[in-house]
Amino acid sequence: MSLFTRYKEEKREMENAPVFVQSKQKSKRFWEVEASLHSYLLDELKKYQGRTQEEETKVIEELSQVYFEEEESRLSFEEKQELISYVKHELLAYGPITPLLENPQVSEVMVNGPKEVYFEKNGKLFRSETVFEDDLHVMRVIEKIVAPIGRRVDESSPMVDARLPDGSRVNAIIPPLALKGPSLTIRKFSETPFTIHDLIRFGTLSENMGEFLDICVKSKLNIFISGGTGSGKTSTLNVLSSFIPNEDRIITIEDAAELKLNQEHIVSLESRPPNIEGKGHISIRDLVRNSLRMRPDRIVVGEVRGAEALDMLQAMNTGHDGSLSTGHANSPRDLVARLETMVMMAGFDLPVRAIREQISGAIHLIVQQARMKDGTRKITHITEVLGMEGDTIVLQDLYLFRESGLGDDGKIAGQFVSTGIRPRFTEQLELNGYKMPASWFASEW
Repeated sequence: MSLFTRYKEEKREMENAPVFVQSKQKSKRFWEVEASLHSYLLDELKKYQGRTQEEETKVIEELSQVYFEEEESRLSFEEKQELISYVKHELLAYGPITPLLENPQVSEVMVNGPKEVYFEKNGKLFRSETVFEDDLHVMRVIEKIVAPIGRRVDESSPMVDARLPDGSRVNAIIPPLALKGPSLTIRKFSETPFTIHDLIRFGTLSENMGEFLDICVKSKLNIFISGGTGSGKTSTLNVLSSFIPNEDRIITIEDAAELKLNQEHIVSLESRPPNIEGKGHISIRDLVRNSLRMRPDRIVVGEVRGAEALDMLQAMNTGHDGSLSTGHANSPRDLVARLETMVMMAGFDLPVRAIREQISGAIHLIVQQARMKDGTRKITHITEVLGMEGDTIVLQDLYLFRESGLGDDGKIAGQFVSTGIRPRFTEQLELNGYKMPASWFASEW
């Protein structure tokens, strides 16, 4: 039976179905025609192997027109164009959510199930008119994302972290853990990494704070970026990492490689989940320990969330200065408490005072970032770790964001201010040839 004969039989079975119209909820007729066109194109495209994506796009458009002339002549021009666009997204990209991923104003895409798709734009959540056909349709998109990087998702491993080729972070969780159907969350990364000038323009920090952090990174201070989910920690880590001199050897360690650095001498390491037999797991902690044998000038860990905190602190305390990392916490003081807890997760029965001495000796600065009520991201604290006083780690705020309410445009109003205190490591920075003007620390309180 020829392809067109088979499609004609499918068409006769669908003759009584109403012609679909473009709407939020796709009709049964839409999915039937889309499936038929999709199958036809899959078979035909086998004859066009080894072509670029641009060439494949042109071939799909041409073949679709052939299909419509033979099989679906009663469709309107708008309906044909919608079908072609939909099938191109299915074959060459990530299905119905492709337009959202291609929209530069959309920062995050969330699929709660086949009929619930949300996106974040300018820090606010909106429900999209985009829908999937069913659970299997969402699963096909998830498989298309995770398969190229060697990850898997099935009933035995129903959760997966992955990334898109552009570095966007992906998390997928499927039934039986996800009750509404397969859930997919994609946090997009800008194709062009943010610079410090972008963060200043966005109002994330002030110009003085940016110049101060630039000097601190170049002077090899150990810095932790702290904040909640979606507060912009990884973007800030990427910006601070860009200050590292080009001649330094940088080792980056992440669960899913997201950092985009422009330096020449970079080794990027990525953790690996266990295989189907439960073997082969390589954790962040394993990679941190291995990185110490790789002659690093700088170690950049995407996020510290477990026992690797102990190895990271030991590295910072044993000559590997200039290390950078992030951690989840609501304040600089909370980050210190979390690091204590994570060190205890390493399984060693260390006294609390010994842990705190490790933390106070290793970390120089904590950069606290928050996502405000209006959706903007702000660096709310730049805090120096001074050392121990008794059994307590002493922290000192150098810069703060002082909130003053809501502006006429509904945005958070406020200003970045210095506390008027110069950091204790000022002399170290000046020995490295950097000058810190007194105006950077002029108190505005």
